[in-house]
Amino acid sequence: MKQFFIIAFVFMCLISCGKKETFIPRDFNNVEIKRMLDTTSKITSSRAIEISNGRIWFAGSDGLTGNWDLLDYDKSVIESKVFKHREQITHNYTGTIFRQSKSDTFGYEIRAVAKINDVFFTLTAGSPAILTKYDSVRKFVYEENHPKAFYDSMDFWNDEEGIAIGDSTDGCLSVIITRDGGETWNKLSCDDLPKGIEGEGAFAASDTNIAIVGDNTWVATTAGRIYYSGDKGNSWEVFDTPIVKEKETEGIYSIDFYDELNGFAIGGDYTKPDDNAANKIRTTDGGKTWELVAQNQNPGYRSCVQYIPNREGKELVAIGFNGIDYSNDTGTTWKHLSDEGFYTIRFLNDSVAYAAGAGRISKLTFRE
Repeated sequence: MKQFFIIAFVFMCLISCGKKETFIPRDFNNVEIKRMLDTTSKITSSRAIEISNGRIWFAGSDGLTGNWDLLDYDKSVIESKVFKHREQITHNYTGTIFRQSKSDTFGYEIRAVAKINDVFFTLTAGSPAILTKYDSVRKFVYEENHPKAFYDSMDFWNDEEGIAIGDSTDGCLSVIITRDGGETWNKLSCDDLPKGIEGEGAFAASDTNIAIVGDNTWVATTAGRIYYSGDKGNSWEVFDTPIVKEKETEGIYSIDFYDELNGFAIGGDYTKPDDNAANKIRTTDGGKTWELVAQNQNPGYRSCVQYIPNREGKELVAIGFNGIDYSNDTGTTWKHLSDEGFYTIRFLNDSVAYAAGAGRISKLTFRE
């Protein structure tokens, strides 16, 4: 009998140890918003931010750029590690802002940024497109003067290889790539890209038109299409989606992938922000096929969607100039958390994020 109980105990232990712990999604009910940068700092708007090495980096209209230490944001002035040579125009908040001089990108809107190691990149929207690299010195690494040039988003696969995308210029999407840490950038020929649709581009609304997981890259366009590369931009294919896209103001505004298979995209029509038909799509096969979700349910138009990290792809936040929304079931249903508007958002961890909008950058803390 004793031997029987020992065998039974070992058997139960093996079963217990083999069980996978069930993931339980949270149910956020509110978001605490703490403004860190406001209109007194003279930044009209920001649609491009990055969180890297404990600092938040941002750029906006009129060529304004800046960064500050997230751990020390309550200090009156925080010295920038990159922009020491810039003209400091204000420090009446918890950071430092620098305006680029009139000899370079002063007055141009910056809607795409990237940060790798100690290097910060900014890319202006409109012509001329000017891509600037900042480390110990400032260096212009790419310029394009095509009358239709308009770049929308930028991201990096690793420390050496990166990509930026923009609207069509000569019959195909504009794609520039670096393989040497951002020192040089080369524009892909239309022969190396899928055939474009007339007027196809991307919305420069939140610097989230590109999603990268490993070597996989997805680019979302105004035509409601997804460009996909599985080899860091060396070869491409394109997939259609069912998102609303009949008008110039409709299409995909933002895309994010949690892993190589699961992705989400959102958009709509910013001129009709309450319309919620066919503006949210989801994939479970790496972007080959997409399905409409939350059809005819809020949220309507949003400019940015991001997966909350370390939540198994279940939890997402969508953000736009008319509010903040949250889903804990892979985007099937959504809860409206706030009417306060922003353009773009990046997560620090699974409950804290930073969002940028018209004249402000804020810390967002999500709570159950």
